[in-house]
Amino acid sequence: MPIPAVDPTRPKSVATRVLTPLFLSPSGKWTLMNVSKRVDPPLLRLTRGRISSVMVLELVLLTTTGAKSGVQRTVPLVYFTDGDRVILMASNYGGTRHPAWYHNIKATPEVTLYAAGCTGRFVAEETTGAERERLWGLAKQHTRAYAQYEQTTQGREVPVVALSPAG
Repeated sequence: MPIPAVDPTRPKSVATRVLTPLFLSPSGKWTLMNVSKRVDPPLLRLTRGRISSVMVLELVLLTTTGAKSGVQRTVPLVYFTDGDRVILMASNYGGTRHPAWYHNIKATPEVTLYAAGCTGRFVAEETTGAERERLWGLAKQHTRAYAQYEQTTQGREVPVVALSPAG
């Protein structure tokens, strides 16, 4: 069953316009980094993707294999789709370092995604050049958090990862 499509260019709801500044505040960012990433995986599975701590953006659960440990790791991430590909930003909340999941997919690009009750096997590939710029532009349309992150990464270019269905 395919991961549900998410159009990054669709008009933003009133809830999204009201709640996004809260998530971008220091306390909102702390909550996302320290609470949401622990609460959302079981919550999303329990509710088949209908309820998350974010609520205004669709989340996917990305399961990777640890680059060093070999242990399966699952993280909730904002996503959108581009055709049959799932697009993820390795933004790390606008931090100066790439997130752990990015290093994991570089070592082992075969991953599992779960969204809205749908699970699938995918292969991750980092985008470059014009394709990366096009997708990054769509990401900034999807949520203004990514535009803000450009200012806080201290020059780190946020990797844009495209995941294609395996097989």
